Amino acid sequence: SYKVILDGPAPWGFRLQGGKDFSMPLSISRLTPGGKAAQAGVGVGDWVLSIDGELTSPMTHIEAQNRIRACGDRLCLTLSR
Repeated sequence: SYKVILDGPAPWGFRLQGGKDFSMPLSISRLTPGGKAAQAGVGVGDWVLSIDGELTSPMTHIEAQNRIRACGDRLCLTLSR
């Protein structure tokens, strides 16, 4: 796994797919070319293990989106390829 810290504000430059309500782990479905996530080395298909230190395994898709929205000035993600 690896960590990225993205400095805000949003947009962060990625789109999520999955979540507990979809019975699939959260992952990166799309990156904005030249966006913050792409510049930090995030890849399409990478699994999102935690958002600001909070494990994503029990999160629904909306809960994960809300957690990301709440980050404000800095978004810290733990990901896995």
